[in-house]
Amino acid sequence: MAAATAAAAAALRPHTTLLSGGSGPIPSTTLQVLPFLSTLTFRRGRSVLVSNASSSPSSPPTPEKEAVAEAVPVPTAESCVNLGLELFSKGRVRDALEQFENALELNPTPIEAQAALYNKACCHAYREESKKAAECLRTALRDYNLKFGTILNDPDLAPFRASPEFKELQEEALRGGEDIGSGFRRDLKLISEVQAPFRGVRRFFYVALTAAAGISTFFTIPRLILAVQGGDGAPDLLETAGNAAINIGGIVVLVALYFWENKKEEKQITQISRNETLSRLPVRLSTNRIIELVQLRDITRPVILAGSKASVTQALQRAERYRTELLKRGVLLIPVIFGASKKDQTKPRGFGTRRAAASAPSVGGDFEKRTESIAAKSCLKAEVRFKADVVSPEQWESWIRDQQESEGVTPGEDVYIILRLDGRVRRSGIGMPNWNDILQELPRLEDLMSKLER
Repeated sequence: MAAATAAAAAALRPHTTLLSGGSGPIPSTTLQVLPFLSTLTFRRGRSVLVSNASSSPSSPPTPEKEAVAEAVPVPTAESCVNLGLELFSKGRVRDALEQFENALELNPTPIEAQAALYNKACCHAYREESKKAAECLRTALRDYNLKFGTILNDPDLAPFRASPEFKELQEEALRGGEDIGSGFRRDLKLISEVQAPFRGVRRFFYVALTAAAGISTFFTIPRLILAVQGGDGAPDLLETAGNAAINIGGIVVLVALYFWENKKEEKQITQISRNETLSRLPVRLSTNRIIELVQLRDITRPVILAGSKASVTQALQRAERYRTELLKRGVLLIPVIFGASKKDQTKPRGFGTRRAAASAPSVGGDFEKRTESIAAKSCLKAEVRFKADVVSPEQWESWIRDQQESEGVTPGEDVYIILRLDGRVRRSGIGMPNWNDILQELPRLEDLMSKLER
């Protein structure tokens, strides 16, 4: 009996050691949540447990049976997540989803739970189950410190980002409540403070002056009452009333300015969030390479042409007449035809199993990184031609419609949007652009670089 108990305990004992499969860790540029990836081989779902239950008395375990029991792998949260990633990369989304669900039932660590929930959301997004994907991501954001920027950057979540559920999730993150999105909100506020460095100083003075006016009013009101009652030693009524009016008027003005600053900040944060979403939209270059707009910064000036097929086609034909001059100004045309979105059937890769498109490293790095940055930009610049195609039309349409609503334009109307070299919106307009005006407005890249060098 003691031997049987020992064998069962050995079979059910969870694996706590990290296995090395020889293939190396799966690269992840978003969140390094599974640096300990191991290659596991066992039956999908749960491991096979050897049972000797029968109507007759069980025979004592033999050494061979004990060895088999020891060799049967018991699934852990880690192994289920890793197997799910492997299945997802092979396109077996349903089986991967089952593994991620198993991982959540096996007492996962916070890191394992975050990875399981996030990849489960990717599976639901691929199956166009936006509500289930939103619930998984909401839980990961609230309970396991998932960064909202991960959701913005991952192409596996492209179908989800085009859904109403994503907009609801983003609005929750923008509000920066205690449950969700506090980190995302904090990052946006930091960017806002960089763009408006004296806003905090102004608000401090608004609060300080309001407090001073309030204290002055607190002492002025009793004097005003005495002045109204009259009598010996009463203060002058007109003077006291004037002081009270100045204090109250100052409080009203300062409070109004304070709320006006807050409203400006909220508008700026919304615009920053929209610009961040725009920078992550994917395009396909003429060489069939797929990149995000953020990788085109300092290389081109994208011009987005959005509208009906007839309007966009006509605008492209007119642009061909000015092709040479537009190329000298770094213009890259990106046509977006409303209603022409098609489902992206690209093969899923999974969280932690992909390399993001190569982005240029910081200029502040060492010499080798700067050299790689220059080489990467040079190669990318050689691939950029006159026009690029959108990869996820539904994402582009969703962003353009949000931009139209923010500018008071009827959603679905023909518009054009010109971006700066740094990726921000330069200007936009209704209809299609006048290419002569654009040639007059935009300087040549060579002239711009010459000025910077001088």
